[in-house]
Amino acid sequence: MNELRYPIGMQTFSKIIEEGYVYIDKTAYIKPLLSQGHFIFLSRPRRFGKSLLLSTLEAYFEGRRELFKGLAADSMDLDWTPSPVLRFDLNAENFSLENGLVSLLNRLLGEYEKKYGMTEVADTLAGRFSQLISTVAELTGRKVVILIDEYDKPLLDIEENSGLFEKNQRILKGFFGNLKSMDRHIRFAFITGVARFSKVSIFSDLNNLDDISIADGYADICGLSERELIDNLGPGIMALAEKRGEDFESTLKVLRGYYDGYLFADEGSRLYNPFSLLKALNGKRIDPYWFETGTPTFLARRVRALGMFPPDINGQMCTREELIAVGLNDRNPIPLMFQTGYLTIGEYDSDMNVYRMRFPNREVEIGFYRQLLPLYAPAVSDPFSPLGFMKFKEDLFEGRPHDFMERLGTLLKDLPGEDHRESTYRAVTYLMAVLCGTQAIAEHHGYKGRSDIEVLTTRYIYVFEFKYNKTVGEAMSQIYDRDYAGRYALDGRKLYLIGANFSESKENRGLEFRIIPPYRAAEN
Repeated sequence: MNELRYPIGMQTFSKIIEEGYVYIDKTAYIKPLLSQGHFIFLSRPRRFGKSLLLSTLEAYFEGRRELFKGLAADSMDLDWTPSPVLRFDLNAENFSLENGLVSLLNRLLGEYEKKYGMTEVADTLAGRFSQLISTVAELTGRKVVILIDEYDKPLLDIEENSGLFEKNQRILKGFFGNLKSMDRHIRFAFITGVARFSKVSIFSDLNNLDDISIADGYADICGLSERELIDNLGPGIMALAEKRGEDFESTLKVLRGYYDGYLFADEGSRLYNPFSLLKALNGKRIDPYWFETGTPTFLARRVRALGMFPPDINGQMCTREELIAVGLNDRNPIPLMFQTGYLTIGEYDSDMNVYRMRFPNREVEIGFYRQLLPLYAPAVSDPFSPLGFMKFKEDLFEGRPHDFMERLGTLLKDLPGEDHRESTYRAVTYLMAVLCGTQAIAEHHGYKGRSDIEVLTTRYIYVFEFKYNKTVGEAMSQIYDRDYAGRYALDGRKLYLIGANFSESKENRGLEFRIIPPYRAAEN
C-alpha cells in the first residue's frame, strides 16, 4: 500500500494537487463565498490552513479549472472566467525591524508595478495600492481580485513594542484605507489574519466587510473535522496505531484529545489543528508540534501580570462583540487568546449572547502552561533540572510527597517578595501538577468548602492546603474540618493530606509542611 503524502507546511494549492499530496476538499465554500459579499475577512489561528485557502481561491479566480477536477467546485455552477489577482502575503518578513513593513509593501507593490508596466507611481504606499488596482482593472478590462494573507502579522510580531505597533497600525490603516473608494474596480477581496485589530481601517472604514470568523456557515472552512480526518487520512491513523501497538479507535481517541476540540461557531464542528495532526501522522509520533513552531508568548505574560489563577482560564465568559474585535491594550486577554488559538468556544448561551471559553485540547493547554510556569518560577525553565517539572513528576508518580514538598519549598524561596501569597503557591503547584501529566483539580467545591489543589495519579492522591504567614496546623485543620478528602473514601489509591505554610519570619523563613500518609477518609 502506498503511503499518503502529507502536505506539511505546504500552502500552494496547485503544488499539492499536481504532486499528489493529500488535499482535504474545501472548494465547496467557493460558491457561498462569492455570494456572501464583496469584501470578506476570516480570522483563524496560525497554522490552520488560511494560506492554503487563499491559494485555492487564487487558483479559482485564475480560471485553472483543471486543478479542481474531482473536487466539489468542479461540479458547481461557477463562473470560471479568469480575473487578475493581486495577492499580498504579509507573512514573510522580520517586522521587528523599524522599516520591515514598509520594505515588504514596497517590494510587493514593486513586483506588480513591474508586471503591469507601471513606470510612474504615486508617492505613498496607499496611493500606489489604489493606482495599482485601477491600472490593472483598466489594462485587463476586468475587475480585480485582492487576496491579503496574515494582514496582522506586522502587529502580532511586535506586540510588546508599543511604538512600532502604533507605527505599523498607522501604515496598515493608510494602506487599506482606499479599498472602499476602489470598490468599482474590485470583483472580490478576501483578507485573513489571526486577530481582528479594531483600529485597522479594513474594520473601521469598510462598512461592507463581512467577517465570517464565527459565522455558523463557515465554521469548518479551515481545519479538519473528524469525518474529514477518517475519510481522507484513515490509513495514516492505522499506521500510527500499529506503531503505538493500539487499535484504530484507541489511537483516534488519543489524537482527538491532543489535537481536536477547536470550535469557531456554536453550530460548527469540533476541528483538528491540521498542522499538528499531519505532523503526527507523518512522523508517527504524537507531540506538541504547534508550540514547537513558535507561538506568541505575550498572552502568557499578560495572564501572569493580571494575576489570573490558571485553572480559571477555562470557563471565562465573553460576549460576541468581545470575540470579534480586539485592541492591543485590552485588559481582558481572553478574546485575543481565542483568536490566536489558545482558547476556543466551549458553550454558547443564546439568551445572554455570551460564550464560555475553554482550552481546545491537551496540546494547547500543556503548551500554554509551559509558557506560563516559568513566569511564576524561572527556576523551572529547564524541565530536567532539580527544580524542573520532570523531577516533580517522579515525586508525584512514585509516591514521594516529602521530596515534592522539599523541592517546592526551594522553588518558592526563589520567588520575588511580592509573589509570596497563597494564590501564587496554588498557581505554581497546579501548573506543576498539570505539566507532570497528573489530573489536577483546583478549588474543588465540596459540601463544606473548597480545597486548594487535589492531584490524582494512577496510584496516589494528594490533597493540598496552602497558607501564608499562618501555621501548618491551621492548614491541616482546614483539610480535616472541611473533609476535603471525604470524596475519596472508596478510592483504592493511597491518599496523602498535605498542609503547608510559607513563613516570612526571620527565624524560620520558608515552606513548612506536614504530610499525613497513607490516609483513609472512611477511618476518620
